[in-house]
Amino acid sequence: MTIILLIIAAGIFMGWNIGANDAANCVGADIGSRRITLKEGIIITCVFSFLGAILLGSKVIKTVGKGVVPLDKLNPEVSMLVALAACMGAGLWVLLATYRKIPVSTSHSIVGAVAGAGLAIFAPIYWSKIGEIFLSWILTPFGSGLLAFLIYPFIRRVYFNLVPRRFERQVSHWLLILSSIYLAFTWGANDVANVTGIMVGSGIFSTFWAAVIGGGAIVLGVTTWGYKVIETVGFRITRMSPVMTFVAEVATALNVQIYTHLGIPVSTSHSMVGAIIGVGLARGIKALNRKIIRDMVIAWSLTPFTSGLISFIIMKIIWWVR
Repeated sequence: MTIILLIIAAGIFMGWNIGANDAANCVGADIGSRRITLKEGIIITCVFSFLGAILLGSKVIKTVGKGVVPLDKLNPEVSMLVALAACMGAGLWVLLATYRKIPVSTSHSIVGAVAGAGLAIFAPIYWSKIGEIFLSWILTPFGSGLLAFLIYPFIRRVYFNLVPRRFERQVSHWLLILSSIYLAFTWGANDVANVTGIMVGSGIFSTFWAAVIGGGAIVLGVTTWGYKVIETVGFRITRMSPVMTFVAEVATALNVQIYTHLGIPVSTSHSMVGAIIGVGLARGIKALNRKIIRDMVIAWSLTPFTSGLISFIIMKIIWWVR
């Protein structure tokens, strides 16, 4: 019973960190364009990410819970210890990144952490599945960036030709609310697995109740600490107009939805930043803050290995003292 309570606590800790770091994916660009307030953005993110987690989160939950390390085939006590170490390792890395205001991939964090904890006890690792996930990580920012780059000129032309100038502010406000709802829903559907997948894989909860707990923890993170990374995404990568923001969010949501239906955990952070860079490039390379982009790419590269190393060490300590 004690180990179950510890896993739940560690899972909530991980979910809180996901909400704090990834809230910026859904509303950071909106707030940066100054068409949606921080309060509106947080409400949209909380409500629709929770719905996405419950209604569409099951496929990615199964991949994280059973597709990296077969937690359902290990001794129940061992699988619970792996789950505990993975949640703690991934949560600590995301906590550090959030403190530094850097948007990192919570998907990369948890996959690296599960693999690291499994390696610590010589558990079987599905390297082929990890290879598929790794390939999708590379494709994610390029896919959303290319999509945003291609559709931005078209959307911009249609928008300014059809929307009367006196109604521009109202129309852009509602367009951004709609795109934020779509993005928050797809984010919840994909990223809830980062906190709940290993709970399901280790047999602690059903998919539904794990999604409820994970969704609630994510909401808590959004409301209490989500503003830190929102500042980076919304204001520091490039200056975002409402049309740019709308295109970036739609491109991101479409990209993430495709991977969600395939059951592949991808980074909404990478997808969103890729889309922002895509619309930024449509304005010209000088519009981008290349230093911020460089720092984020470094953090992205470090994420799976660092969270994996942390969980490896935690797992070794737990294994020795159990």
